[in-house]
This record gives sequence, C-alpha cells and structure tokens, in this order.
Amino acid sequence: MRSEIKELTSGLSHKWDKTETLAMFEKFCDIRYFEYEVKKAYDKDIIHMPVYLSIGQEAISSSLAVVLKKFNPAIFAQHRAHGMYISFGGNLDELRDEILHKGTGCAKGMGGSASIHSPAIRMYGHDGLMGTQVPIGVGHSYSQNYKANKKDYSIIVMGDASAEEDYVLGALGYAAHKKLPILFICEDNNLSILTEIKVRRNWKIVDVAKSFGMTVAETVDDPWSIMSHAKNLSNNLPAFLNIHTARSVWHAGTGSDGPPEWDRFDLIKKDLDNIGLKKEAEEIENNSKEKMEELWKTQL
Repeated sequence: MRSEIKELTSGLSHKWDKTETLAMFEKFCDIRYFEYEVKKAYDKDIIHMPVYLSIGQEAISSSLAVVLKKFNPAIFAQHRAHGMYISFGGNLDELRDEILHKGTGCAKGMGGSASIHSPAIRMYGHDGLMGTQVPIGVGHSYSQNYKANKKDYSIIVMGDASAEEDYVLGALGYAAHKKLPILFICEDNNLSILTEIKVRRNWKIVDVAKSFGMTVAETVDDPWSIMSHAKNLSNNLPAFLNIHTARSVWHAGTGSDGPPEWDRFDLIKKDLDNIGLKKEAEEIENNSKEKMEELWKTQL
C-alpha cells in the first residue's frame, strides 16, 4: 500500500443525498460494465488497436460528473477517458463504434480508445502526446474567458506521469496566474506504465500546484470524498485535486499483473449496504450489466 494512503474510505457516504449517491453509482456501474464488454471484444481479437480501460478508476469520473455536470464544463482528458465520456453523458453507441474504429464513432473512427472526442458534451479528444491536453485545455480556457461576461468552466485530467512534463507545469503556472476557472484532476495510480512514482521523482504535484497559488486537495478515490472536494474546489478555481486510485488492468490492453491495491467497486457496495441502499444498488448494477451486454451484442 502506498505510504500516503492511510484510509480507503472517508465515512462521508451518509452525508450525501440518496439521489446523488445513486446517480454516482449508476455512472460507476455503466463504466465498469461497458469496459468489461470492451475487454471481451479485445480478448476475442475483435478490436485490433490498443485500448485504455478505466476499470478500477471509475469512481473519479462518476463522482465528478454528479457535482460538476451542471457547469457544462469543457473536458480535456488523456488516453484513459472512456469513464469521463460515459459519466458526462456521451452517446454510448458512438463510443462503442469509436473503439471498433467505425465511421459512426464519436471521433468518426479515427481516434479509437485513446482519443475520445465529443462536441455534444464539450469533450476534446487527446492527440496522443502525454500531457498535452493540459496546455491545450489551459489555452482553450483563456480564449473562452478572455473578456467574457461569464465563466466558462473546464476540467483538465492528467495522470501522475503526465504531471511531470515541463509543459504541464508551465501551463499550471499560467492558469494560476490568469485565475482561470479550471479544475485540474490528477488520476494518480502511482504508475507510469509500470514505474512507480518513488522511482521517478521526490516531489509531489500538489506541492507544485500550491506553490503557484492554487487551492489544492488530495484524496483517495472514495466517491463521497471526491464529490465533497470537487464541490468545495469549484468555488475557488483554478484548483488542483490529486486522487489516489488503483487501476485493475495494464496501462494498455486487458491483462493484469495481479489484483489491484484495492477494488473501489467492492468498497462502494459495502458502503451502500451500510447506509441502507443495498437493494437499489443491486438493481442499478443488474440494469447496467444488461444494458451494456445488449449494447455490444447489437453491434457484434
């Protein structure tokens, strides 16, 4: 277990409205069961290009969407972005077709799993170079908010390795200087492919963001903690939220080097049971599973 992580659960589940909690869980289930179907297709050699799955990291996007979707934010994600697309209301048929490289996909089949793009939900596809979504997203935010009469919010997502790129650090500093309405999210799974953070650097990205004058927070991927931090930070942008998470499969592909450090899905279901939502949660999970199986069955 990573030394920074002392508690895997926040104890905040009972403080959130039932409707918001179940909305988060529905998004979580939709992501996981969609990704399971991608894995099945990939393992059968139906998909011939790399896939970058969100399995294990679903709590991040599903929690952010519950709190931040009302702002209609521009979304700049990287290669592990299926979850962000699903959570913020992207068309599922178009996502499936994109991963299958069909012309009916959300990026006309030209992006694949690595570059999920959707003008309908203001999500901008990634160009494939690690971390470039950060300066691009900052530039977009500056252009949208320059002389604007109202704020145009953005969410910019990076991994813990992307956070080490020089142009990412420069973009963070610029966003802080211009006071742009951006929430920066680091999906910190402690790995750059297979290399742990402790091998790569001796500094923390939250310390760097704080040194630029940003409001910062750090949490494990407990969804109620993420929702609480996102709600608070959205009132004081730009801000940086580092979220410790644990991916379940390889950086690319569907293999595994062993069980993840923790499985947030099981932890969430235990929390839902404890607050009296077990029956509702089971119904949501079963519906998501059936929906995603049917979604892929109709195409394959």
